[in-house]
Amino acid sequence: MDRSRTTPVPVLVLVALCLAAAFLLVGTSAPAQGQAKAPAQPLVDPMRGAAPVPTVISPPPIFPTENKDVRRARQFAMQPPTIPHTIDGYQVDKAYNRCMTCHARTAVQESGAIPVSVTHYMDRNNNVLAEISPRRYFCIQCHVAQADAKPLVNNTFVDVERLLKRKPGVLGSSQ
Repeated sequence: MDRSRTTPVPVLVLVALCLAAAFLLVGTSAPAQGQAKAPAQPLVDPMRGAAPVPTVISPPPIFPTENKDVRRARQFAMQPPTIPHTIDGYQVDKAYNRCMTCHARTAVQESGAIPVSVTHYMDRNNNVLAEISPRRYFCIQCHVAQADAKPLVNNTFVDVERLLKRKPGVLGSSQ
């Protein structure tokens, strides 16, 4: 290979850095005399509404949780059941799990609650444990209480039963 015709890499890097600096200087130059600078638009976060980011706003009200004790239908396969009652003030920490007072297999006869699944008593190797698995101990990781609140985003979910009954070529239609 003839090295006399190649440019050393450090020189190419230096040229690239100089060009980048020149473009930055041109892009940030002050406006010409008599030309007004465009007013800066405040940064707005769509989740906060029209309030600019540095503005302190009051949070929206928290909807009260439902307390109907009615089991909701599941919307998709393997969806954890929702909590049909309020859980305000429930202690669920490493010392105590208030949910298990009613939902433990030994308590359901007296409480009338639905027992937790046997999978909650299995470790990651599918060994059945005498106590609830530490992986399934904090119930509200998967199970949520319900509130009668307007959805934050539109939902076009179609469950598999409806998909199977749809007309060919029409997503979500029923026959």
